[in-house]
Amino acid sequence: MADILQVEKRTNLGTTDSRRLRRSGRVPAVLYGHGEGNEHLSVPTDDVQLLLRHHGRTVELKGDVNETALVADMQWDPLGIEVLHMDLMRVNLREKVDVTVALTTVGDAPGVREGGLLLENLHEVEIRCPAGDIPESVQLDVNGLGVGQHLTAGDVILPEGAELVTPAETTVVHIEMPKTESEEVGEAGGGEPEVIAKGGEKDEE
Repeated sequence: MADILQVEKRTNLGTTDSRRLRRSGRVPAVLYGHGEGNEHLSVPTDDVQLLLRHHGRTVELKGDVNETALVADMQWDPLGIEVLHMDLMRVNLREKVDVTVALTTVGDAPGVREGGLLLENLHEVEIRCPAGDIPESVQLDVNGLGVGQHLTAGDVILPEGAELVTPAETTVVHIEMPKTESEEVGEAGGGEPEVIAKGGEKDEE
């Protein structure tokens, strides 16, 4: 079920008015898409916080505008605490949209039990799915993963009706053994040792 955002139209734009709006407990937003003009809106901060707690992506706009929309982007303050602005895109819940979703690993990898390290190259993937069925996250099963092996985006478990947009061959996780002290020292040395000619001078190339 989509979250509901009570929206109001706004005519005063610009940085100063946006700051004033946020001080009053509302978040500036813009609604666009489907070949229609942009609508400049504001949303109660409480509605935005509730949306974040639900990890919602699709919303029902009520009030001055009545539309179904996808939360396309959120701009945050430098500390990542306060939402400064929202981008909303008009959608039909049955139409497919490209979205980025969180990726979680599940299972017990044999390579980890053998002392290896499970290294994650990606923490999210892009998928295409109906706007009304956007998952909070997708999973990757690592139960069969051993030392020296890897899994790709093509191994991600997708919900019914979804398809992968991230290239399937992209490495998502792999397992490798921890480096020994001598290996770490060798890497820190930075390349091949210098060759010193007789007489104490370096060979010239």
